[in-house]
Amino acid sequence: MGHNRSVVTRRAFTLIELLVVIAIIAILAAILFPVFAKAKESAKKTSCLSNLKQLGTAFALYQADEDDAYPNTGESNLWGGRRFRWPLMPYLALAMKQNGTPNKASSSSPLLYCPSDASRLGYDDTSYAYAATFYRPYEVLRTLNLQQLNSGTGCAGAANAGKCVTYTGTNVEFPSTKVMLFEWVNAHGYVGRPAGPWGNGNYTVPGWIPGPDRWEGSRNLAFADYHAKFIPASRQVASHLDTPDPNVTPNGIAGTDLR
Repeated sequence: MGHNRSVVTRRAFTLIELLVVIAIIAILAAILFPVFAKAKESAKKTSCLSNLKQLGTAFALYQADEDDAYPNTGESNLWGGRRFRWPLMPYLALAMKQNGTPNKASSSSPLLYCPSDASRLGYDDTSYAYAATFYRPYEVLRTLNLQQLNSGTGCAGAANAGKCVTYTGTNVEFPSTKVMLFEWVNAHGYVGRPAGPWGNGNYTVPGWIPGPDRWEGSRNLAFADYHAKFIPASRQVASHLDTPDPNVTPNGIAGTDLR
């Protein structure tokens, strides 16, 4: 006695169908990957902004203990990221110690650097700068070129008395637009490559002349009233060197950094 067997026919994908599926996946990837990358960068930018707000709080605590004074160690290039943090160490709540020199840390902390900043290693894992206008008179700053500002010339010895001074909050006339701390590199909003306020990558073109890309992109800035915001370089006031650099803003601590 025979048995009936049902035969199931399985249909395979044709080559054209496979190619259509692959094309759809490629299109979706092309649409979604930039979205994911943008979201990731946005998170890094927010982390950077949070860092600046916390550093601003550390400045406020420092001032509360120092009769409203801003940090001034007598070192002309205190503005550099690797230096300004040392007066603030007791207020940063970090398990870090100075290793015997004013320029190096025994360890690093995410509070001190921006995840998007590839240049931070050159500044001892610090992405931020402290505006020199908070401890140097504009009468001095307006005479300096970029090389002199970077070299640290000008505060050591009796002959240079008055070239680094201690200012207080009362010296700030426009606290909501006066930059106190800032990202040195516009690691978030830029076209082509990241640039510092002196342009040409992180530094300057040969001869210490401001680079052509100094006004491009945006960076996080923290102000003297302790708020922080992401601001285009084009909104910043030009220095006497035609740079968006809060170190040498016209009128110094009494000036404003935004147009």
